Amino acid sequence: MNRFSINIILRVILLTISIVVAVGFYFANLKPISLLLVPVIVLQMYAIYHYLNRINRKLTLFLESIRYEDFSIRFSADNKLGESFSMLNQQFNEVLEAFRQTRAEKEANLKYIDTIVQHISIGVLSFDQEGKIELINPAAFRLLGIYRLRNIHELKTVHPGLAELLTELSSGNKTLYATRQEQQLSIHAATVRLQGRLVKLISIQNIHSELQKKELEAWQNLTKILRHEIMNSVTPIVSLIGTMQEIVDLDITPTTGNAEGIADLREALQTVESRSKGIMNFVNAYRDYTTLPQPQFTAVNVRNLVASIGSLLQTDMKQAGIHFLMEIEIDNIEIHADVSQLQMVLINLVKNAMDALEQTAQASIHIKLYLNNTQQIAIEITDNGPGIDAEAMNKIFIPFFTTKKKGSGIGLSLSQQIIQLHGGQLKVISPGVNGNGTTFYVLLNI
Repeated sequence: MNRFSINIILRVILLTISIVVAVGFYFANLKPISLLLVPVIVLQMYAIYHYLNRINRKLTLFLESIRYEDFSIRFSADNKLGESFSMLNQQFNEVLEAFRQTRAEKEANLKYIDTIVQHISIGVLSFDQEGKIELINPAAFRLLGIYRLRNIHELKTVHPGLAELLTELSSGNKTLYATRQEQQLSIHAATVRLQGRLVKLISIQNIHSELQKKELEAWQNLTKILRHEIMNSVTPIVSLIGTMQEIVDLDITPTTGNAEGIADLREALQTVESRSKGIMNFVNAYRDYTTLPQPQFTAVNVRNLVASIGSLLQTDMKQAGIHFLMEIEIDNIEIHADVSQLQMVLINLVKNAMDALEQTAQASIHIKLYLNNTQQIAIEITDNGPGIDAEAMNKIFIPFFTTKKKGSGIGLSLSQQIIQLHGGQLKVISPGVNGNGTTFYVLLNI
């Protein structure tokens, strides 16, 4: 017999004795004593009820633990009351442990998914039917150029029409949106039902770089074809001109007395040879554009990189009468990049700015290094020159296009290619002519 049964029997015997004694006093005309025993009997009855009700209390505590997800409780206080109590406590503890493990696995999975969402390069956000933002990752902030978003309708001030587009976009559909910064965003929508609520999930991807990459590949392929065809056509001409010059010198000159005609013929052949070699040199100048090597990535301190460019070109700018200002707002940030290629880009941009300032009084160049709103490294190169007109702005990154008299039209195209290979962007802003100046932006991810 276990301890619980013994306790019940003893409590029942004691209650029975108390009742018998009280009845005995009652019939013995000792009613006051009998009445004094009544509270004792009530207390004993309550004690038995409370003792027997411990299972219900245990079950209530167990269910409350599950309801409020408090799985730290352990049942063991009444193990000594018998095997049945010990087995019941063991089962309760095992169930709570199973719930605890399930919750831990669920939290681990949610944390894992949240980590993935926070680190992917695709922007992800979700909002309910009232537009309240429930989830948004850093990539979405970066693509939208914002740092906080509580309701989808707050986008109206930054991106006109985008909030309505996201709200009305049907589940499973895709669309494109062009930002004010000329980024092409590909937007995909999905709708899910969570606990009876409809939640719209939006994924945002910047395809501007992909479009630029495709455009770059198209220009490279075209350049390769043109270079190949031009070289194949011009090389035999140059060789043939050499043969014709020998014929003139060895065969025609000794047999004719027309010295003036011979001189004209030689001059014509030299002109054709000179222009043909000029075409060959011009075409070979674009070899770097089509055969740019892949970047050799190393850890590069951005501050030191920009400072080195300033030191390298400061003397040239001083001799040209250009006021130079450098502003660096970040320290000790490193990126993985090809330092020589980035130096090439920055030197090219600064020299372009210097060329644009040849006719500008009180010329100045301002280089600024900082972190922008989307936590990208931004390098601004600004001049106060005449600016770039609207027609040229649409063409400056096109190979062969140049506004310089002696330019090849390859510098900005090559610079854009290098920055794209580094996963960044090269942008330009010029309000227009009449001395409003030009600013080039080199944007790099940390």
